[in-house]
Amino acid sequence: MRSAEKRYSGLLFHPTCFPNKHDAIGTLGEEAYSVLDWMSKSGQKLLQVLPLNPTGYGDSPYASFSAFACNPYLIDLPLLKESGDLSEDDLDAYKPPESSLEKVDFGWLFKNKLPVLRLAYDNFLKSSKNKRKSSFKKFCTNNSSWLNDYALFMTIKEDQEGKLWNEWPLELKNYTSFNKMIGMVSRENFEFHCYVQWIFNVQWHNFKKYASDYSIRIIGDAPIFVAYDSADVWANQDLFFLDSTGATTCVAGVPPDYFSVTGQLWGNPLYNWEMMKQRDYSWWIRRIKNLLDYVDIIRIDHFRGFAQYWEVGAGEETAINGKWVDGPGEDFFDVLAGEFSDELPIVAEDLGLITPDVDKLRNDFNLPGMKILEFAPWGEDAFEIELVKYPFKVHKYLPENYEKNCVAYLGTHDNDTFIGWLDSLNENQINNLKYYLNETQGSGLLWSALEKIWDSDANMVLVAIQDLLALDAESRLNTPGTLGSHNWSWRLSDISQMNQEGLMEKFHNMTIDSLRCQ
Repeated sequence: MRSAEKRYSGLLFHPTCFPNKHDAIGTLGEEAYSVLDWMSKSGQKLLQVLPLNPTGYGDSPYASFSAFACNPYLIDLPLLKESGDLSEDDLDAYKPPESSLEKVDFGWLFKNKLPVLRLAYDNFLKSSKNKRKSSFKKFCTNNSSWLNDYALFMTIKEDQEGKLWNEWPLELKNYTSFNKMIGMVSRENFEFHCYVQWIFNVQWHNFKKYASDYSIRIIGDAPIFVAYDSADVWANQDLFFLDSTGATTCVAGVPPDYFSVTGQLWGNPLYNWEMMKQRDYSWWIRRIKNLLDYVDIIRIDHFRGFAQYWEVGAGEETAINGKWVDGPGEDFFDVLAGEFSDELPIVAEDLGLITPDVDKLRNDFNLPGMKILEFAPWGEDAFEIELVKYPFKVHKYLPENYEKNCVAYLGTHDNDTFIGWLDSLNENQINNLKYYLNETQGSGLLWSALEKIWDSDANMVLVAIQDLLALDAESRLNTPGTLGSHNWSWRLSDISQMNQEGLMEKFHNMTIDSLRCQ
């Protein structure tokens, strides 16, 4: 009989997608706790979220103004009323559009939520509750290594009407030291950004403790690269490949492949790994430790970039004219491992074209990789029954081939929903999938596929909330390589959608049957 040791399951459910009838985005309020209640009742022990950082270009959590700071939009305003920083009248005046209950309205939030948070800060300053003020000061002191630079960056950015940092006046874009530059900005505006991060920290840790009380662990996300227009690059320019004006000399991307004849030109600045090494990778270590204060496990996006990354010259219009360059490899992870007494709490996103050196790096440090059922070769042509063992039985993305040390999914936030994916398959592919799942009715494919990955050897299995609810392609969260309001905006309109008849019981029973309910 299979051992139940270290077998867990859960949901991929980013907080922006949480339901919230009071706001234009999911927050850390009442409905967030209802999600955890539901998860516990259904036997789930893992909650995976995307980057918690402030959203930047294209509203993407993967393009942030900081790799350390968190998203102020996720702050719950009714909780600020409970703490005394907002009044009932303040909340009554905050009226998100009805359309935002189903789609996050980032533009509206920028114009309307940040001023309410500023009002909360002003009320906080007037408060006589010294205990909270002491807590605020303690947070600022304990997090000064990143908070000072972030709050300074955001304050200057607002003063400069949102311009990229390399377009600021010379005395501002050339970072010298915090002590010298703090005198160039409004101290009150600077402290407002510190206050927002403190409030998020308080609300998030209350949420995380509630999850921990249910023995639910949170899987966070760390994009390997950072945005150019960020406090990280501005305050650490020598750690990136920039010229004397602050412009990038080379940028990140991926080469041409089956999916794109021109590759993907991401445009992120590339790390000067030699300089990082000279400083004992201190920036990365601080980043990992900071994130582990918010989550229990970290998924590192584009893990292969630590082995080799695709370097494209600045000014190129596509990723075609790039080259592979060695990353820091084992040297970096040796240093990182030295900071932790136990195994590294890291999941390696190893999807796509993965070479043996990437597998070796992941295996050498015992890091779980990722498996996606949708990526298996379902075939363009029908095949004879006696040939079903090939190519199915040898493919790494089929559940019977999952090793224990991996995280398995139907699809991730970058994939179409499972129902949307089914709709994209041709008749032969659907027939192959039906045969593999031993499912004659198309309506049963979703749960048959879930049962396959839940019953696999994978230590961790996750399902996106859209797939659990059998939602179609309209509920897809992100389409890589595209921009537009359809990306990152989906949200659950009401918690009642999770309470549809029989769903919790069915999910719970599947989890028990697969020995994942501990």
